[in-house]
Formats: sequence, C-alpha cells, structure tokens
Amino acid sequence: MRFWDAVTGRRRAKGPDLDALFGVPAAAISLQAATGFLPTGSGAVCFRAAAGAAFHALQRDVIEVIRADPEQPDVDVSVDDYGYTWLVVHRDAADLAGLCTDLHVVNTTLVEQGFASGLLCTLVPFADPSGRRFGLVYLYQQGTFYAFAPSAAGSSGSGSSGEGSSGESRTRDNLLEIGVRDLLAGELPMEQDLSRWLAVWGAPGL
Repeated sequence: MRFWDAVTGRRRAKGPDLDALFGVPAAAISLQAATGFLPTGSGAVCFRAAAGAAFHALQRDVIEVIRADPEQPDVDVSVDDYGYTWLVVHRDAADLAGLCTDLHVVNTTLVEQGFASGLLCTLVPFADPSGRRFGLVYLYQQGTFYAFAPSAAGSSGSGSSGEGSSGESRTRDNLLEIGVRDLLAGELPMEQDLSRWLAVWGAPGL
C-alpha cells in the first residue's frame, strides 16, 4: 500500500484548515436523517511520528491537554500495520460536537508545536443499525473529505479490492462511499477526485 505516500506526495496546499471538522456535526444530522448512519463516539488523528524525544514528549502533552477537559474524554494511541500513529479519542456517541473539539485540540497542538507536516488525516467513524461502517476522512493537505467504507469480511459486495499487510483480499463498499459524497456535498468540501479516495485499512473504529 502507498496510501500516505500518495497523499503527502501531491502538491501541498497553503496549509491545513483545522476548523473544517466543525462542519461534521451538522453534516451528521443530514446523514442520520437520510441513511440511519450515526457517529460511533470515536475519532482519530493520524500522523507520521517523528524521531526523537521531542516528538514523544509532545505526544504526551497532547494527551494531557485533552484529558484536562472537564468531561475527561478517553484517549489512547495506536500504531497501524504501516507504522503510522493514530491518536484515538472517545466520547459519548451523542456528543459529536465535543468529539470534533477534542480532535481539533489534537490537530492545533501538533501544528503549534511545529509538526504540521506530520499531520495526515482525521477519521470519524459512522455505523448504521445493520452494522455497516464507514469512516469520514479529512485530508489536511487537500482540505477535503471523503468516505472510506470497508466491506464486511468475506463479503462479495460491490467493492474494489486491495491487499492487506497480511496478503488477504479486502474490499470496500464503493456505492456507500459515493452515496455519502453525494449526500454531504452541500455541507462539507467533499473530494471529487476519486484517485484520492485511498484506503485506510486498519484505521481505529473501522
């Protein structure tokens, strides 16, 4: 997989719009009304971990800032199969606005500390009553959103396939992804270039 290489290798925008996440709660209302998808209560910021003690100290500081919130949201750190770090925030599923605020704190802290180039994406997972899931992915360098919807394991549904790190075949629900794009196009800056709708296999919450 060359997901992050493809994302970060493109021409850089003037800078990430960190406030774009505040549009997600309103968009989620439209999504729920039209499709039944609801936020799961988690979200994650993906970044490229820099070498050295300074970055690891910053990572600890980011977690402390979030945990200083009176609501005391749950925060943990995971590393995916490709070596990228995800800082995962948990809130009550009904408090999407609070979740987006927490994610914004993470992003802003990283930028203020000089790690803007390490920011890759933010992911907010959604699920419907049948168990289908997708992640609303925000690409910092593009300033746009897209949906990534991995198909259920073993499904032969309508998805393009790819190989995971263990070599297993994986598919994604392209119809759901396109449906989300069309539904939210009037509320969020949705990515129109399908070549940028790249897979985030193993992302937290999916």
